[in-house]
Amino acid sequence: MKRFAPTRRRLVAVALAVAGATTLTPGAGAMTAAAGVGAVTVTPGAGAVTVTPGAARVARTGQDTPACTAVNGPPGRTAPTRPTTITTIEQAYHCVFAHYYGGEKLDNRLLLTAAFAGFTRELERRGLDAPEATMPALSGDRHKDWAAFAAVYSRVTGALPADDTVRQSLAAATMNAMVDRLADNHARWARTQVHPDAGPGTSYGLGIVTSPSVGLIQNAPHQALAPLYVRTVTGGPAAGKGLRPGDVIESVNGAPPFADGVLSTGAAAQLFPAYPDSRPVRIKLRRPATGRTWTVTLTPALFTPDAEASRMVTAKAVRGDIAYVKLAGFGMRSADTVLKAIDDVGKGTTPRGVVLDLRGNRGGSPEEAARLVSAWVHGKVTAYHCDAAGDCLTSPTVDSVPLLNLPLVVLTGRDCGSACDHFAAAVKDLEAGTLVGTRTGGIVSGAAAPYLLDDNSLLLLPGRRHLGPDREVVDGSGVAPDHHVPLTAEDVSAGKDPGLAKALALLGR
Repeated sequence: MKRFAPTRRRLVAVALAVAGATTLTPGAGAMTAAAGVGAVTVTPGAGAVTVTPGAARVARTGQDTPACTAVNGPPGRTAPTRPTTITTIEQAYHCVFAHYYGGEKLDNRLLLTAAFAGFTRELERRGLDAPEATMPALSGDRHKDWAAFAAVYSRVTGALPADDTVRQSLAAATMNAMVDRLADNHARWARTQVHPDAGPGTSYGLGIVTSPSVGLIQNAPHQALAPLYVRTVTGGPAAGKGLRPGDVIESVNGAPPFADGVLSTGAAAQLFPAYPDSRPVRIKLRRPATGRTWTVTLTPALFTPDAEASRMVTAKAVRGDIAYVKLAGFGMRSADTVLKAIDDVGKGTTPRGVVLDLRGNRGGSPEEAARLVSAWVHGKVTAYHCDAAGDCLTSPTVDSVPLLNLPLVVLTGRDCGSACDHFAAAVKDLEAGTLVGTRTGGIVSGAAAPYLLDDNSLLLLPGRRHLGPDREVVDGSGVAPDHHVPLTAEDVSAGKDPGLAKALALLGR
């Protein structure tokens, strides 16, 4: 099976920063993809990605255009990026038809019209619009239409001044618009630059994690609810600046993150700068617990996150005999780590129950989600992964995992997405526990496999669609809790947790 990788555009690089881990997911753990191509983890600053041509179907392209290549190999590092050219865009175009869910039946004109719109918007934004930048007539023939598109693109860009920055911005706008046309929260183009001093465990950014999370902001902004507030301070530029969990972000560089309840992704995205963006970010904050308002300016930097703030699993005993475990992401071996934490909390006594806190969980591996569910239920299917023809692979419980035989309450919220959606749906459908909090993120279209392009960027494409244990679509709507108990900025600021209080009441404490 494959690991989910929710994220968007340049913020893929930010993801690496937030967690200090192998990732292509905003704030998440490692993203891997295995079905048919082996497993891979892409980690800036760690080694080299191995690619195996022919490890999967190759996309038909023009005679002189190399196919996109399924990435297959051990954890490693992407090679330095090269300029994105019309050949790169062609690779991506054909790669979609070969590897994307339903790609073989996709109308090519949808991709090309979107790509051309992105191209012309960027031309106009830069004051470079030209009369020759007119969309050619398209017939529906995939190869003839590409040739017509490429001819116009090449003619327009060929007449521009020799400026590599401008050409790259035009290519990036074209590529992003084409991939965005898929309207898929797990399909994206990942072209990252890595700080030269970056290494394992380092991050680049401002040193804060927010709610709504960067994953929700970029992948499902229409589902984000006000206010935007600080969830965690991970260190770096934000360390020592007086920020605390629950502090509401009222403006970013003068712009409010929400207007009439609608998220402004342009404003919110500035909180997650990617290298080499080093522009200072001015943030106006309000602390609900005291009413204090103030402004702080943070400059993006490379840093080592605070160890406690970046822990994947934290656990403690609550009211004596309840094991409370917070899981930040479904990363490698996270299920076993959670189970060990429960065992450690209960040393010398049998816990009355388990509270598993998934609020802010960044997703990750569906295998880990299935494995963790298996501590409460055996002999079931936790999810289905189906191709466009309706043929499905199952994600079964791992019945070698011993049953805990303990009542389970799971704390959920909109910042629980991807593999976290998978887990929450399995718990609810299989009656493994009770969900308390708010609806999950619904960012779970399907697991994405990475394909290498000639500029050393990656195109991530889901080849299958995720369905819950009852074969329901979770993507878009998320999983509703059994008990609706929202966690507000006011609660966080005041040190209150009504969700946890409800969980303890359900467990009889």
